Amino acid sequence: MGMSNERSEKKSRKAMAVGDRAILPEGARTIPIYIMGKKYEVPETLTIMKAMEYAGFQFMRGCGCRGGICGACSTVYRKPGDYKLQVGLACQTVVEPDMYLTQMPFFPANRAQYRLEELEGKPEVIFKLYPEVFRCVACNACTKACPMDVKVLDYVSAVKQGNIAKAAQISFDCIQCGLCASRCVGELPQYHFAQLARRMYGKLIAPKSQHLEKRVKEIESGKYGEMLKKLTQMDQSELEKLYVEREREPDTSSPGEWMPKETEYL
Repeated sequence: MGMSNERSEKKSRKAMAVGDRAILPEGARTIPIYIMGKKYEVPETLTIMKAMEYAGFQFMRGCGCRGGICGACSTVYRKPGDYKLQVGLACQTVVEPDMYLTQMPFFPANRAQYRLEELEGKPEVIFKLYPEVFRCVACNACTKACPMDVKVLDYVSAVKQGNIAKAAQISFDCIQCGLCASRCVGELPQYHFAQLARRMYGKLIAPKSQHLEKRVKEIESGKYGEMLKKLTQMDQSELEKLYVEREREPDTSSPGEWMPKETEYL
């Protein structure tokens, strides 16, 4: 019976550890964690970021979107009895008992200086700006460190092969946290390769969007000026009513088939 109760209690505790909760669930316990080497007792349901705030830390930097997108809250931590150094985002990772952690808001990786409008859409541009790309030994530690599950080694390989479009596509979800560089045995700034590849692809290689050019011209002509002025003069209740009653695309419609009845501002 005692063993059964213990298992039930463990199962209940695990179910409570669901992430970032400002209001603690009933029965939530506190657990010990170590921040910058100092021990703190924090609720077991919080993310690292919320736990640090609970412990009294005030974020002046290293805290951005709080939604796993901006990459500002890179964190390094180690679990008790585990030889492996773990990495993650403080706003997404839930604390665990006796976790040792430290934040790494910025990783000191070299970033090449360039003016995008002066570049050509050729692989040699990346090779010249980042010759260290060829130091990659394909160990894949970068991919294992990525909190967004980006296949970092794959886009680095694409850069080495001169395939800028492929590198841009694979690295699309990169959030520039720098955790890949922190684990690289070749000391490469992978995320800077990725950013340059995406910029070059978008500016110099990808086909120009005719729809975008048309919309830019409409904006410059003042087509939307009166509408925006009208919206800014509405009070909150009017805006809420307009939003609730807006015409919405049906969830079941096929891409490209649905058109709204009101097309004045399309």
